[in-house]
Amino acid sequence: MGPELVDRFGRVVRKLRISVTDRCNFRCQYCMPSENVRWLPRSEILTFEEIARLARVAVGLGVQRVRLTGGEPLARPEMEVLVEQLAAIEGLRDLSMTTNGYFLPEKAEALRRAGLGSLNISLDSLRRDRFAELTRRDTFERVLEGIRAALAAGFPVKINTVLMRGINEDEVTDFIEWGRQMGVRVRFIEFMPLDGDRRWSRERVVTADEILAEAAKLGPVESVEADPHQPARAYRVAGVEFGIIASVSRPFCHQCDRIRLTADGKIRNCLFALEETDLRGPLRSGADDEALAAVMRGAVWSKWEGHLINRQDFRQPERAMYAIGG
Repeated sequence: MGPELVDRFGRVVRKLRISVTDRCNFRCQYCMPSENVRWLPRSEILTFEEIARLARVAVGLGVQRVRLTGGEPLARPEMEVLVEQLAAIEGLRDLSMTTNGYFLPEKAEALRRAGLGSLNISLDSLRRDRFAELTRRDTFERVLEGIRAALAAGFPVKINTVLMRGINEDEVTDFIEWGRQMGVRVRFIEFMPLDGDRRWSRERVVTADEILAEAAKLGPVESVEADPHQPARAYRVAGVEFGIIASVSRPFCHQCDRIRLTADGKIRNCLFALEETDLRGPLRSGADDEALAAVMRGAVWSKWEGHLINRQDFRQPERAMYAIGG
């Protein structure tokens, strides 16, 4: 279909994260407002066929990996249908999903049969009371059931754990040991300024250095060589591998190879972007694949060098995490 998706700094896009809905059954503190959530009108959300078409165009431009996100992607009915459509795209090497795990007891087997390759499951505490505080939902046991269902279906599973000072920063070693027992890899994520209530502050961020210091209570921590384009840096302690996504204290923008497609059809070059590029308009106006590819190329070319979290002129995006897609 033509040239790859490359920006002004020579970074080539290989990964596309697709939000299929902004709706979610949880209200996680670092992601959504506690109340009065304004959902997108259903007419503005891309259909499965529209998502599949844009994914095919992106793969034709060199994208190799697609991750489905939300909101909560499995809050959208019949997601296995979309998974099957995407898994059939020639040239797509990897198809994965990030989920809160709530719907997996019923959905894991169908998703695996449809062609989904792996799952990232959010779990921010191993204590029921803290889980309820963080998610504003008392569904801890249900999520654990979802994790077990994913493993039983044969999925490789990663656990995403957002650490917030004063809430769950003391669970690092517990999570590492639990990951060993469950056969999953835990990834600790620094609290980012994408919360719906706009209560983020640097003081609430548990940094990579602090996480490593906690992990060292289990023994010497060593770095593990991994794909430098992955957001998580890999480590090993006491024979267990874990990851850290340090978007705040150790930005990895210079190696970023991903873009995002929102549920309403906008390209975002960065979680913290202040501008978006519309694809839904051209798509629904009859644009052919070459025209859609041109929009994608233009959007990626305009990608900025890196986010501004550590600068005084940083501005938090209008969209919270749930409306962007993690």
